[in-house]
Amino acid sequence: MARNIVVLISGSGTNLQAIIDACKEGRINASISAVVSNKADAYGLERAKQAAINTVVVNPKEYSDRESYDMALAEVIEQHKADLIVMAGFMRILSQAFVERFSGKMLNIHPSLLPKYQGLNTHQRAIDAQDLEHGCSIHFVTPELDGGPVILQAKVPVFSDDDAETLAARVQVQEHAIYPLVVNWFVEGRLSMENDSALLDSNILPSSGYANS
Repeated sequence: MARNIVVLISGSGTNLQAIIDACKEGRINASISAVVSNKADAYGLERAKQAAINTVVVNPKEYSDRESYDMALAEVIEQHKADLIVMAGFMRILSQAFVERFSGKMLNIHPSLLPKYQGLNTHQRAIDAQDLEHGCSIHFVTPELDGGPVILQAKVPVFSDDDAETLAARVQVQEHAIYPLVVNWFVEGRLSMENDSALLDSNILPSSGYANS
């Protein structure tokens, strides 16, 4: 039976597009049942409409606090029968109750080699630290911000003439390559989270995620 994915976005939705394309091309054995945004002007909603995918806006201004917002968001996700929730640039911190409700069913992509540079401005922070390499991490979502078990990372070099924009563009190429791969691992039943560890094919992954080397 085909699995349902709900994608959460806040912005342009380039990772969403990578997942839409992978579903269309059969590289992800699932379908996106809805794209949900906290911003009505997020361009990712247009990408979803062009692919004939349901779109929903859950506007935080219509809710008195984070808990009531998260409850409404959770109901939308349940309505669309999500087997997997994919956060693709969803710029909201989710409440513990929400994260625990969907524990083991939520993936996020973060533009750094976690545990380095949790939070924002990751590319500039890597440049400021004079790092020689940078990258992105896909992880399960847990109540700790950007702290869930890492599934897969991709690394890129940091060049001496990089600024945050050029480095971000290099990282984004890798994001678009690895996120669909990890989503497909999950929908095919190969990937799970148990006791705060990520497991692939029943093997516990190391703290930096799956490594092919």
